[in-house]
Amino acid sequence: MMHLMLMHGYLCWGILLGHPFVSGLSLGSGQHRGRGSGTEDWSSDFGSALRNGSETSIYKHVKRSGFSSQPNNSVSCEDLEGVGSFNTTCLLNSNFQLNSDLYIYGTGNLEILPHVSIECPIQGCIIVFNMSGNVNVGQHATISAGSIIFSAANLTLESNSSINSTSLGGPPPSQTSGTPVGYDGAGGGHGGRGASCLKNNVTKFWGGDVYAWSSLSEPWSYGSKGGGTSAEKPFGGNGGGRVKLLVKDILYLNGSITAEGGDGGQKGGGGSGGSIFVHAVKLKGYGRISAAGGRGWGGGGGGRISLDCYSIQEDVKVTVHGGMSIGCPRNSGAAGTYFNADLLSLRVGNDNVTTETETPLLDFPTTPLWSHVFVENNAKVLVPLLWTRIQVRGQISLYCGGTIVFGLSEYPVSEFELVAEELLMSDSIIKVFGAFRVAIKMLLMWNSKIEIDGGGNTVVTASVLEVRNLVVLREYSVISSNANLGVYGQGLLKLSGRGDAIQGQRLSLSLFYNITVGQGSLLQAPLDDDGSRSLVTNSLCESQTCPVDLITPPDDCHVNYTLSFSLQGWPTGLKSCFVLFYGVVWARKLSFTLLVGIKFVLYFGWRARSS
Repeated sequence: MMHLMLMHGYLCWGILLGHPFVSGLSLGSGQHRGRGSGTEDWSSDFGSALRNGSETSIYKHVKRSGFSSQPNNSVSCEDLEGVGSFNTTCLLNSNFQLNSDLYIYGTGNLEILPHVSIECPIQGCIIVFNMSGNVNVGQHATISAGSIIFSAANLTLESNSSINSTSLGGPPPSQTSGTPVGYDGAGGGHGGRGASCLKNNVTKFWGGDVYAWSSLSEPWSYGSKGGGTSAEKPFGGNGGGRVKLLVKDILYLNGSITAEGGDGGQKGGGGSGGSIFVHAVKLKGYGRISAAGGRGWGGGGGGRISLDCYSIQEDVKVTVHGGMSIGCPRNSGAAGTYFNADLLSLRVGNDNVTTETETPLLDFPTTPLWSHVFVENNAKVLVPLLWTRIQVRGQISLYCGGTIVFGLSEYPVSEFELVAEELLMSDSIIKVFGAFRVAIKMLLMWNSKIEIDGGGNTVVTASVLEVRNLVVLREYSVISSNANLGVYGQGLLKLSGRGDAIQGQRLSLSLFYNITVGQGSLLQAPLDDDGSRSLVTNSLCESQTCPVDLITPPDDCHVNYTLSFSLQGWPTGLKSCFVLFYGVVWARKLSFTLLVGIKFVLYFGWRARSS
């Protein structure tokens, strides 16, 4: 009930005061936050804010004889050749192509009849429908402009209707680098980076960069243009526009809402997707919401979408994938961001469009914590900031080719933290350049990899995976590090079968009550290469005395890094095993196979304590 009351207060028949683009709004009921009623203050502030400083007034309309200037600077139903009144019910049945902004205000209902088109094909043009009652957009009807705002009690988009701001974006925020520099035909950036088709073995290239991360929960930025290929054609496709739908109750979506980037063709990069924000109690239907990047020589990056809805029907398709790259088909633009503002969850998905271009994720909020993060369908995410902590209340999930890269390969000197309830991975990869510290309750991996590259830098500390309840690796899943690696927990550690492995330069496993190593699985330290072996074993093998950790094992295996392999607990599932004095099994530069065919590749100082 409190949730619904907050939502009601949020809408209050108008657009929130305090939103960075709205100073105040009063509908017929006079309900709003923070300021007294009255449309004169709202009208002056709203136009300038939406325009972001543009000199064009929001209250200019299509040039057509018979239009009259209204006292409140808004058009009437009659001005648009409709039937009725915006304060009762207005039926619009005529097509209009505007050459400037349009504002519609009323306390009644609005119905846009089938096949009606209201368009302003000018970049950054604004159309606002601010109604207290219900709004219905009929079949095959179209509303098209750079910025489109609907405010209504209920909003219905019938089949094949559209709210479209594709390729109609105005200028992106100042001091951003969404449009790429040069004549490489790279894609524009916004929620994800634009693709670049340049190839180089040393330096990574991308097109336009991301921006507006801090406002992804309520996005309101235009997409960026793609780059051109010559001075005669300096730009590619246009950026996507902006759409905001503020609905008091139910949004029925059987049509489409789009803010996609423009097509750059073979002589320009695709534009990046724009911004879409939807606030409603319920979102129903089978329609589509898209802020995808545009196609071009280099594909544009996806835009940003945020849905603040208590209930979302699964049949509604939401997409922010990058645009296809003509010049390098395997490297499309990077995925944008889709944020569920009600659940506080972030989803980055590329709809199985392959890419080598990354979607940077910057600082994560701490108050409140997000609930979930999903990386899926060939999206590639980058966490570039050093000493970053990613913390959520629920799951971090990687599916279907999703990849998260922590750090930069050129500077593997940082430490990254991941804190969550669960880390779920299926056909996915986590790459870490530096040290990795994980604190979770459950780690489930299916045909997935966690690869940690310490870069041979002694400044980088050991990587530690603390998994309190359950670790299960299946179907060729691997956790590997070329530096020190500790895996600790209080529950079950299970390597299910062939191809599953935990490998490290030095490896420490401890505190699990049960460690199960399936047939064909591998626990290994150090690694197979000669350099790795020599680094760990030479100092020990050339010594005439045993390491102190072998003679007097420490109670806490967390602090043991003199041995290459330390195991506290005993693997289960073995038909027989040999336990020597004090439960120690060790080998010096040997490989041996236990009776069930599980191979342990162990070098000086593998230690096991029987539990």
